[in-house]
This record gives sequence, C-alpha cells and structure tokens, in this order.
Amino acid sequence: MNQRKIIIDTDPGGDDCFALLWLMSLAKQGWAKAIAVTTAAGNVGARCTFTNASKILALGGFDPVEIGRASKQISDIAGDESARNAALDDTQDESARDITRDIAQDVAKDAAHIHGVDGIGNLAETLPEVPRPFDAARYSDDIIIEKLDAAPGEITLVAIAPLTNLAAAEAKSPGILRKAKELVILAGAFQCRGNIATHAEFNIFSDPEAAEKVLNSRDDIVILPLDITHQLVFTPEMAESIFQTNPDSDIAKLIVSLCQFMTATNLRYRDTDGKNGFLVHDAATLAYLFYPETLLLRRARVVVETQGRYSRGQTLFDDRHLPKTTPNAWVALKVDADNLLAILVEDLKLLIE
Repeated sequence: MNQRKIIIDTDPGGDDCFALLWLMSLAKQGWAKAIAVTTAAGNVGARCTFTNASKILALGGFDPVEIGRASKQISDIAGDESARNAALDDTQDESARDITRDIAQDVAKDAAHIHGVDGIGNLAETLPEVPRPFDAARYSDDIIIEKLDAAPGEITLVAIAPLTNLAAAEAKSPGILRKAKELVILAGAFQCRGNIATHAEFNIFSDPEAAEKVLNSRDDIVILPLDITHQLVFTPEMAESIFQTNPDSDIAKLIVSLCQFMTATNLRYRDTDGKNGFLVHDAATLAYLFYPETLLLRRARVVVETQGRYSRGQTLFDDRHLPKTTPNAWVALKVDADNLLAILVEDLKLLIE
C-alpha cells in the first residue's frame, strides 16, 4: 500500500480534532503515516493547542508521534503582541502599523467563543492526562525543517492553523517549504463572506504576514477556502451514527459531545445558515489528499491583503480575462459536500471499530 507521509500543522480547535481523528483513521487503514503534528496558537493559546493535540493522539493510540509547540519566530494575534509589532516594524510604515494594532485590538484574539475556552468544547478535563510536557517540546518550525530536510519530496505538509509555524520555518531555512511533496492549507475566503472579518478567514487574518510569506514560497500550493468549507455541515445525526458503531469507545463519546458543543456555538454565531450542525472546515484538506473526486479546483495567483484597514487578511485572485503568468496555487471552489461528509463518517467508524 502506498502510504502518504503527512505533517499536520494544527491549532485544535473542534474541527481540527475531527481532522486529526480522520488522519488517524486513514493511518490505521494503512493509507497515511503521521510523521509529526506541529501546533500553533490560533483557535486557543499555544499551551492549549499542544495539550489538545497530545490528548487526541493519545486517545487514538498515536502516542509515538512527535508534537511540536508553537514557534516563537513569528507571532500571531493570539500570541506575543510585542514580537508581532517588532516583525511589523520591518515591513510597514508607522501609519500602517497603527492601523494593524487597532484592528488586532478590535477582534477576538482567538476563537474560544466557538471552540470553548480549552479549544475542544470544554471537554479537555474529561480526557486522560498525557505525560507530554509543553516546555520540553521542540518548536514546530524546527520539526518542520528537520523532517523536510531529511526526506525532501516525500512529506505532504497540511496546514489547518494560522501559518505562523510554516512562515517561521521558511524564514529560518529559506526554500524549506519547497521540499514538501505537497503543501495543502485550509485558508482564505474568495467569493464568500469571511468568518473573522467581513472579507477574511480566521487562519489568514490571524497572521497575514505569515500567509504572504508562505504563498510566496512555491507555485503549487493547494488552498481549501471557506468557499467550500461553509458547505461541510457535520450533524448530530452523523455523530450518533458513528457512536452506534461502538458505544463503548472513548473516541465515539468525544465525537458526540464535541459535536453537540460545536453545533450549539455554530448556530449561536450563525455559521451554518441555520442548519443543525457545525462546520468541519479542516477536514477538507484530507478530503483533497485522499478523496480528490469530491473537489473541483482552479489555478490562480493568490495574494493576501496585509495593510488594509477593513480588508486586512483578505485573500484575492484576479478573475479578469487577462494573461496570468505567475500562478502560485490551486484553489478549491466546488465541493461534493454530501459525499465528502459520508466518507468522513464511514472512516471515523473504522477508527473506533
């Protein structure tokens, strides 16, 4: 069997948990191999995302997989504001920096209002403690650099968090992201509304400078944006179907409880247009890798707005009928949501059998 080697960069996060569970199912079936999990601050702070990833992997029996902690080299909105401002000093004039700070203060510094204060529906305390200390963990960018250097062209890098870790790796080791077999990111909003600002998606908005650096790193990045993930509504009925496969499974119990929490917050913040369920945004990256028939992509030159007062973090591509000689990405704009979700459900059942 041809296993796809994967590093997943994540900030768990309810939908991140479902992506990790799906990856573990695919690994259990023999289709994937988890090389490392690198964590970033985003949905919640760095310690929480590291702990959440540790607990989810332990729950699935993937304790040996190394987990990195959020890189220090570039800060996002949820991290060290002074370091972020220092980074901005090198790239923007004074008025732009002032606007950036104003915008950062006006928005949520994380997404705990959606994911719970612990990032996983306030369920972290119900999961077993794992002996994996945060302070002893290696930084995520160092892990990315080491793994890609050791196996150039062999590892797929999947990023479902703010792109801070990837940008830090690229800054420390220029050209390192080109050593990934493929770079797949959950990011952006093109022909739809944003989910953190009018025009911006959370991962990009959290660190648009990092996103800009990553987008300039290679010319074949695969982007799964809100345009398609807004259609991926995971319902309580789907969770119950998984649970009935093995009601004694701790993973099955987590799926049901996390789905209940996420459904409530998604409805409260009107993320699903009134549909009873929650958006499993991050799962789209694995669908692309393992079930590409569920997606339709277009070639584009994607850019990120880093300085706009109202459009900071916006992702754009040029729709005009003009020659486009420097595309850098493939962007998913259509999805077979019904089949993608059905496949996800069946693969999660295989995880808990």
